[in-house]
Amino acid sequence: MPLRWQEVAVPLIVIVSLLILKHIPGLETLPLARAAGVVAFAYAAFLALRIVQSEEAIQVDGWAELRPSMVEYFACYGAAALAIVLMSAVIVIGGTRIVPQTQMIAAFIASVSLGLGAVAIGLGGLFVKVRWNNSALERQSAFGKLTTIAWSDVRSVRPNWRGITIATHDRQKVTFSQFHTGAAALAQHAANRARRNAETATKAFAL
Repeated sequence: MPLRWQEVAVPLIVIVSLLILKHIPGLETLPLARAAGVVAFAYAAFLALRIVQSEEAIQVDGWAELRPSMVEYFACYGAAALAIVLMSAVIVIGGTRIVPQTQMIAAFIASVSLGLGAVAIGLGGLFVKVRWNNSALERQSAFGKLTTIAWSDVRSVRPNWRGITIATHDRQKVTFSQFHTGAAALAQHAANRARRNAETATKAFAL
């Protein structure tokens, strides 16, 4: 699946923002240049993993399944590891050395943000199961909630900030990550079914 504009714009905005903040009075003591370097390195790794992401779903017992990709594993566990490192630094260094309060607060906020991001990626991607066959699409959330929609009811397929959403005429929705292995195949299949359903509805209305 090709890169979306958000995947290019967001990292660039973050890097530029960090470099601008570095020149604001009161923030010059923060290692913002290093943070920008970490973001740039992480984005390079993201692009490398994104390029090798498979577009084919896994076939299991007559069902096609999405699986988490290396991009999601890297983002989730990388963010969690960095959050632990930063929080450890806040606890250990804060108790043994005199560190500017601004740095401690910034490290704490970054640690919490990375931790929440790792949890969100895990709940929204790694621990979600999405599969489909010729008649229906199923999504099981990280908490075990199962949503099933029939392909004959599919109305639209749209990208959003959470991934890709497949919606039906009765307002049921299934959202999955565009970073899943096989996401492109599912999006294409859903788009074809939505188009066919629209053509069928148009013909029935004309009669």
